[in-house]
Amino acid sequence: MNTLDPGLLQSLVWMDYRLAVLFTVVMPLILLIWAFVRQANAIQLLLTIYWKVASLLMITVYLMIGGFSFAFITGLMARILIPIGLWFWDDLNEEIREQPNSLLRFLLVSWRWAVSLYSVIGAVAVALFLPCAFSTTQFASSACQTWLEPPLLYKYYLHFSYKPGFLGFFGLVGLVVYLLVLGYFVFVKLGRQGRSAIN
Repeated sequence: MNTLDPGLLQSLVWMDYRLAVLFTVVMPLILLIWAFVRQANAIQLLLTIYWKVASLLMITVYLMIGGFSFAFITGLMARILIPIGLWFWDDLNEEIREQPNSLLRFLLVSWRWAVSLYSVIGAVAVALFLPCAFSTTQFASSACQTWLEPPLLYKYYLHFSYKPGFLGFFGLVGLVVYLLVLGYFVFVKLGRQGRSAIN
C-alpha cells in the first residue's frame, strides 16, 4: 500500500470515483427510468433492489466526509454486496433471461456484468487499504487520506455550509438503518422467501 507512487494512487482513486458515478449512479438511474417507462416489472424490481443495496456507497461517502476510518470497511461491504444483490434472485434472473431481445434488456445485462466486474476489482483495491480502518496512524497517512479527497470535494460543492462532523453523523444514522434492514432481511425474510424477490 505504502509502496505505491502517491501521484499514481491519487489518479487511480479519482478514476475509481468517476467510474463509480458512471456505473453505480448514472447508468442504473437511466435504466430504472427506462424500465419504468417500458413497464418492465422484473427489471424495475431488480434495479430497485440494486438501489437499496448500493445506498451503502453513499453512506460510505458521508462517513469519509466525517473522517470515520471504518468507512473503508463499509466501502468494501458495498462492493461485495452489489454483485450479490444483482445476481442473487432466481426468479428475476429467469424472467430477465426469458424476456425477448430488446435494447433495454441488452443494456441491463451489459451493465449488470460491467458493474459486477467493477465491484469485484474495487473490492480487491479497497481490501488492500483495510489497515486504514484499524489504525489511527495508518488512517492519517497520505495513502489513506487520498481516498478522502473525492468525498471532501463532493462536500465542498454540495454541502459547503455544513461541517464534516454534521454530515458524518448522517452517515452514521444511515449506516445504522442500513444494518438494521440488512439484518432483518438476512435473519427473517431470507428464511421465508429464499432466493425469490417476488413474494
